[in-house]
Amino acid sequence: MQFSKPLVHGKLIKRYKRFLADVVLDSGEIVIAHCTNSGSMKTCIEEGAEVYLTHVDDPKRKTKYTWEMIKINDDWIGINTGIPNVLVYEAIRDQKIVDLDRYTEAKREVKFEDSRFDVFAKNNEEECFVEVKNVSMKVGEYARFPDAVTTRGKKHLETLIRVKESGMRAVMFYVIQRSDVSVFGPAYGIDPTYAEALKKAIDNGVEVFAYQAKVTPKGIELIKQLPVDLNFPLNKGLFDD
Repeated sequence: MQFSKPLVHGKLIKRYKRFLADVVLDSGEIVIAHCTNSGSMKTCIEEGAEVYLTHVDDPKRKTKYTWEMIKINDDWIGINTGIPNVLVYEAIRDQKIVDLDRYTEAKREVKFEDSRFDVFAKNNEEECFVEVKNVSMKVGEYARFPDAVTTRGKKHLETLIRVKESGMRAVMFYVIQRSDVSVFGPAYGIDPTYAEALKKAIDNGVEVFAYQAKVTPKGIELIKQLPVDLNFPLNKGLFDD
């Protein structure tokens, strides 16, 4: 996925009220940017760090910028939670994901029961629901999800189990928008209930994909699949901060 227009460079002043951030642009102007990430962003936020924004030409929006990425330790980290949905949809549509490359039709935002899933794909033989989550937290070499308690995420896993029980394929797809990790696993210390729900989902036939994305100011692309480690960490305190 390439950005349709050049991004706007600046430095983060502060994030506040979860969905807002003050940014000073290179011109010296201070602007308010919309932050789509509702999580804590605990390992990908640093006041004074370089950021890139998208300028939005929408007279109905109160904020004229969307926060796309932040630079931490010389690594660009994507924090726009809407990007992974686009990446996965386009990859499935274009048959670029191994084991998800046999579908002839793909749609976004399709309901099953009381949940709306990010991607629905099908061919003449099967149908598949895919839920996509953005991952930005780093703990050692691990990418961890979630970075805050998520009852909505747990509900998605429970519904995916029912998708599988109904005879369709069910996929949980994690997109890691940072390059400085090599393994994915649930954040037991932050949301043990979600971690157990993920284990239960896998035991009931829900498939898990974890893909790393390369984030640059020009564009973001899925580059490789990461191994998934569900083992409970021996040093629990390591995952609590």
